[in-house]
Amino acid sequence: MQHNADTIKVVIADDQELVRAGFALVIGTQDDMTVVGQAADGDEAVNLASELEPDVVLMDVRMPGMDGLEATRRISDLSPGRATTHVIILTTFDLDEYVMSAIRAGASGFLLKDTEPETLLSSIRTVYQGNAIIAPSATKRLIRQMALVGHQNDEDPTGMASDMTRHSSTRNASPRIRESTSGEEAAAYNDPEIDLLTERELEVLVEIAHGLSNQEIGDKLFISLPTVKTHVAHILQKINARDRVQAVVFAYENRLV
Repeated sequence: MQHNADTIKVVIADDQELVRAGFALVIGTQDDMTVVGQAADGDEAVNLASELEPDVVLMDVRMPGMDGLEATRRISDLSPGRATTHVIILTTFDLDEYVMSAIRAGASGFLLKDTEPETLLSSIRTVYQGNAIIAPSATKRLIRQMALVGHQNDEDPTGMASDMTRHSSTRNASPRIRESTSGEEAAAYNDPEIDLLTERELEVLVEIAHGLSNQEIGDKLFISLPTVKTHVAHILQKINARDRVQAVVFAYENRLV
């Protein structure tokens, strides 16, 4: 199948042929995207990503041989001189433990397999444009995980548990204390980038961590959508986050939520 330079090239990696066929059927209805390859395991997914340089890979987690998380790590590590391949992890409700692993592996998105076709298609376009997506239900599970790990860290003076949430090995600054403007208990922050954020940017970051979309943030904070987008761009730049998913991790690491 021929495609122009603006067509989003997609590879589907799933060990179930019917699942691959279903996703391919949905994607095939779109004029701006095409399926260039299908993989039944992680090894094949990595090979196809290297050979075809797709824009997006839809990656199952549980596959025989190399699983989707390891395949995502390897795709993320492909030579820097080539075009970027974004990975969207696809999984089911019972795989809570994979949310953080997918983020650490370099995934740009995390969706549930029963997501609506329209959501799947819009998510592919979103990560193709360099942004990140995470299913609202997955965001809630991520929040629970981050809260749990934060509690474990409070009870872990050795700091061993904190390794579960580190998304960057360079973030080793000693926690600092900032007094809450609302008179609430003072909070400890691990990252100096926090001081670079304005009060409004902090508010937006908190809502990102709660899983709100740009439109929902605008409605809640009574600001326009373009203004929200500007704040989000500034936040990601200031905290050195690749995408919204890393911003969620950053917010929880620094106990903003």
